[in-house]
Amino acid sequence: MNNNKNRLSLAIALGLLGSVTSTTSMAAGFQLAEYSATGLGRAYAGEAAMADGADAQWRNMAMLTYLEGTQISVGGIYVDPNVDVSGKINDTIPTSSKDFAHSAVIPNFYLSHRVNEKLALGVALGTNYGMETDLDDNFAASHFGNTASIITKELNLNIAYQVMPQLSVGGGVRYVMGEGHFGATAPKGAKLPGTNTPIPEGTTLKYMEGTDEALGWQVGTAWQINDTNRLGFTYKSEVKLDLEGHAKGIGFIPLSAVFPNLNLTKQGSMALAMPATAELASFHQLTDSVAIHASVNWTDWSSFEKLEADFHDGKAPTMVKEEHWEDNYRIALGGTYQLNQKITLRSGIAYDTSAVSDKNRTITIPETDRTWLSIGAGYEWSQNLSLDAGFTYIIAKDAPITESRGYESDNEAQAIGGSFNGETTGSVWLLGVQANYRF
Repeated sequence: MNNNKNRLSLAIALGLLGSVTSTTSMAAGFQLAEYSATGLGRAYAGEAAMADGADAQWRNMAMLTYLEGTQISVGGIYVDPNVDVSGKINDTIPTSSKDFAHSAVIPNFYLSHRVNEKLALGVALGTNYGMETDLDDNFAASHFGNTASIITKELNLNIAYQVMPQLSVGGGVRYVMGEGHFGATAPKGAKLPGTNTPIPEGTTLKYMEGTDEALGWQVGTAWQINDTNRLGFTYKSEVKLDLEGHAKGIGFIPLSAVFPNLNLTKQGSMALAMPATAELASFHQLTDSVAIHASVNWTDWSSFEKLEADFHDGKAPTMVKEEHWEDNYRIALGGTYQLNQKITLRSGIAYDTSAVSDKNRTITIPETDRTWLSIGAGYEWSQNLSLDAGFTYIIAKDAPITESRGYESDNEAQAIGGSFNGETTGSVWLLGVQANYRF
């Protein structure tokens, strides 16, 4: 399998790890909000109504009609999560894993071109989803999952049209590429379910890796109420990944326990949907130097109920993980201050709700509510070149974790290494830089 190399893992990684992506991604679930350093400085408040540069099209294609000439924005955001999980196995054996979410750089590139007074085109390269985690080797709950990664890259081709002076509309095609892996291993003292037969520590219980590509779409609109007030709305479709690849480990191939040196694998497939999202945003120019902006975001995480693997063996699909996520909401409020002709100051605050309830939170997915505190600045280097920087500190709410949660997919893991009761704590900081050029 070349182009489709081992796609199964991406789905099962998300299934067995639940929201693990939220430990490295900065929005709910495995969603990423970090599309530009400019927006980072205001906690991404009001993004669907903002038109700073070519990057505006990522959150609302209609904003392309607010940009003159040809513009390019390019930058990156460094993400440094500090996420810990601690608790006890069977309420007796303490175990923990500290700082297990990987740091990462999230790059982006945007190009916009004004064709005429009414029509504009745009190209965007970025990502909407991503994470990478590795729990400590001695973590005693590794049977629920010990490593996971998902990386997505997205290309958008966008178009916008000014229907009338007060109203613009836009749309685009999304091409999404994804890759990932998941692993779960036997902890010390693990046994085959229903027996006293020990499983050597570190034995692979489940491991998958793979890639996939899929198409989606997006639409947006902007309403210029008057010279100082604007509303924006955007909607991104669900993107369905049809994941194909291979799996290994005694959890999928029992014979692996008898012949561990054969490296047995089995092929299969799984459907996984990246949920639909929507944003309603506003921009208000209060004075010549002061503006405020706000937004409300929604993500259809309730569509993520379960993951099932089809191994093409004529049998019914295998339940991988019960999920039962919930719709997520994010509210943000920001401000912009034009200090002088060259310097722009930004700040913002946001609250991001968890995509899982306390019951459905998992060890490798310490998904929880988050509070964003952001500052940023822009510098007009010349008439054509501007530079932006943003900094955000995210406070993750402490939250309880229990495995098994009572679902069959969890009970199978619990029978191998015991139950887990504990909590997650964490914080994240982000630093972004960006350059914008107008031709």
